Amino acid sequence: MRNYSRNRNIFFLLVAFILLFAVLLYFQINAGFDKNLRLFEGDEQNFDLKFPLNLYIRADKEGILNLNGNPINCDEYNRLAFQKGISLQGLSKGSVNLELSLFKGLIPIRQLTVDVLPEMRLIPGGHSIGIKLHEKGVIVAGYFYLEKGKGFFSPAEESGVLIGDVVAAINEQKIRDIDTAAEIIKTESGKGPLIFTVNRNGEVLKIKITPYLCPNSHEKRIGLYIRDTAAGVGTLTFFDNEKKCYGALGHIITDIDTNKALEINEGLIVRADIINVKIAERGQPGEKAGIFRTGKDILGTINKNTNFGIYGRIRNIEKCATPYPDAIPLGLAFQVETGPAEILTVIEGNTIQSFKIEIEKITNQNKPVDKGMIIRVVDENLLRITGGIIQGMSGSPIIQNGRLVGAVTHVFVNDPTRGYGIYAEWMVKEMELISGFLKT
Repeated sequence: MRNYSRNRNIFFLLVAFILLFAVLLYFQINAGFDKNLRLFEGDEQNFDLKFPLNLYIRADKEGILNLNGNPINCDEYNRLAFQKGISLQGLSKGSVNLELSLFKGLIPIRQLTVDVLPEMRLIPGGHSIGIKLHEKGVIVAGYFYLEKGKGFFSPAEESGVLIGDVVAAINEQKIRDIDTAAEIIKTESGKGPLIFTVNRNGEVLKIKITPYLCPNSHEKRIGLYIRDTAAGVGTLTFFDNEKKCYGALGHIITDIDTNKALEINEGLIVRADIINVKIAERGQPGEKAGIFRTGKDILGTINKNTNFGIYGRIRNIEKCATPYPDAIPLGLAFQVETGPAEILTVIEGNTIQSFKIEIEKITNQNKPVDKGMIIRVVDENLLRITGGIIQGMSGSPIIQNGRLVGAVTHVFVNDPTRGYGIYAEWMVKEMELISGFLKT
């Protein structure tokens, strides 16, 4: 009886140990594996997992992955000897589901999907670009209220003009910039009502505004603040000459008055020449000052304004001096590591230069999220000229180990030598290049 009781206790202890081990292994593997892994064909990803029992892996497809140097067999469980890590190598384009377990499926541990992508090569940017939200016109930035009797009013607001409208013409005269708009308003107001042609979220409207004679200035006014459609200077991150598309900035463009994301329907990127640099100091961000034009200097259109940058079609990307004139491999998020890297950007004219940085911290991300890494400028020349990361540098490509791995996005205001970067993988995915590879 004592032997039976002792054997039973040993049995329960053994079962409890196995269950406890399974739970610990479950958490270890879940911490080491993302639910969705991405590999390029020929690339290998290693996982240093230590476990005292055999682990089994079963796949739902063959020919897509190698497991520890051998093809995965989907008809049976593939055994991994204990105390041995896991190495996954991409063989061919496709998606495969893996099931990890103990005792050949008796105790499930983890399920994950591995996407194998064909190697992607892109041309790194670094070009300074001017960003125009609309090809023509001026933006309504606010209302100016005029005194009338005991109150105040804006003729334009009462006529139905909204903040954010793009004024393309006044009395059928096309608007190029705010100076043209001001001159037309001043000249035409003395003749009677003004007909504004505005673009509102892609819809063209005609709005009649009757100017009001201001009792203080004795001039006819319409009660509007307007500004040019230029949004400033940024940096091109990458482009694809074959598909004629690009990605830039690495962050969304917001309205300077409302801080809301802008809906861009007719945006352009144009060539920009850097003519001056305001050096960054602690608490005071620096800035690139550039001049840009339209016409033959138009580089492309803006078709998407997202949290991960702006994207569109390249028209006539210029050839210029750059350390990387040819396409280089895209680096996936898991391939980025702390340590030395470089950024490409322009600090004078239109010459792209390479500057040394250090990737100080990386964030494990298996889905698109901004701020994937913290970087520090260590290049003495760049620190001398700019003080670190400055406005206009957003989108500057980050290159590590010969791969395009990210883009500069934000600066730490209290330490301009440091800032955030986004993984290039998420920018390329937003451009719908990666997802397109998996479509059949």
